[in-house]
Amino acid sequence: MVAKISSGSSLYGVLAYNQQKVDEEHAKVLFTNRMIEPGDGHFDIASCLRSFEPYLLANRRTEKPVLHISINPDPKDRLSDEQLEEIAQTYMDKMGYGDQPFIVYKHEDIDRRHIHIVSLRIDENGRKIDHNFEKRRSMDVCRALERQYGLIPADQKQRNDNSPLKAVLYENGDVKHQIANVIRPIAATYHFQSLKEYKALLSFYKVHVEEIRGEANGNPYRGLVYCALDAKNEKVGHPFRSSLFGKSVGVEALENRMEQSAKTIREKGLKERSRKVIANTMKASNTMDEFQPSLEKQHVSALFRINGEGRIYGVTFIDHDQKAVFNGSRLGKEFSANVFNELFGQQHLDTPKQEPQVKVNRQEPDSMESYSRSNKEDENEIAGILSMLTPEVYGTDPQEEAFARKMRRKKRRNGYKH
Repeated sequence: MVAKISSGSSLYGVLAYNQQKVDEEHAKVLFTNRMIEPGDGHFDIASCLRSFEPYLLANRRTEKPVLHISINPDPKDRLSDEQLEEIAQTYMDKMGYGDQPFIVYKHEDIDRRHIHIVSLRIDENGRKIDHNFEKRRSMDVCRALERQYGLIPADQKQRNDNSPLKAVLYENGDVKHQIANVIRPIAATYHFQSLKEYKALLSFYKVHVEEIRGEANGNPYRGLVYCALDAKNEKVGHPFRSSLFGKSVGVEALENRMEQSAKTIREKGLKERSRKVIANTMKASNTMDEFQPSLEKQHVSALFRINGEGRIYGVTFIDHDQKAVFNGSRLGKEFSANVFNELFGQQHLDTPKQEPQVKVNRQEPDSMESYSRSNKEDENEIAGILSMLTPEVYGTDPQEEAFARKMRRKKRRNGYKH
């Protein structure tokens, strides 16, 4: 069993996320603790906000008072609703949130049943609840619950699970968590030296990343957004800003990763194995249909960028054994796009194998530099993307804005600073 804990400032956002699942009949309210009972027994966003409101008004200076936890048993674990309720209550008690108001949702929109808990990190007096060593304490609680209910241990599952990362399937829902399960381990374990190489690697797992620079409300903005790709490698669904997944997949961390990757690749000679495998496969292949499957058998993937006329203008190789990514030209001239265009150009290639075309990034820079924005259309495009970069839900919601205004007015009347 794995518990994932996140903090935020948008209570409305996390409630809206779970309410949407309820409305789609992919989730239900399992139980609540210290929440105001609605007259009709239906816990909607408005009724939940009323339960949390006094705590938020008392908040002294905690910037991210919202607590959102997902508890994920192994798919093979079969737990009744009563057992899930017991697990949620025990977990909150052990973590120090047992006396807090919280609501527990049971999600069934993917191949495993799991629960989400929404609560606050501040008590009724506005003080932040102790969260020291939270990750370690959470792991200890999960291990104890696994023993109590005879669940499959998460650490055992991780040791036994040697399967590769799973590509995102947008139609399976819970896209945010699917993307997180791809980008976090990739950023931590793979070696890449440019945004282009990182982008190609993610596209293999049906994830797209894009760097955005511009202004939002007069303030300069630089960051990354992630979204899912469909079977045709076209962007689908809402974008998610990188901060929703943690600092490890943000601009600064990835730039540091690229710098470290260059050093590791050089010191360990990672290029040599890839060069040898690719060169031998090129000699033994007459067509693209022979080349790519032969490489895959040796745990190397080749992603080709192809223009509308069928010309190969870029190629990226992913060596999964070494967890290293190389643009063809980085391995040498004999592995450049021009060479492969002479070998395989104009052939009918399998579209899903190709790296997705990025309409915004026409120059596709080889580093973490911003895209050139030379006309009004591009500026509007940035503004449109930035307008969606709010926590958990995208765009503004009149109810959320009204609730925020109400909170600000009450705090002023009560003498609190914000």
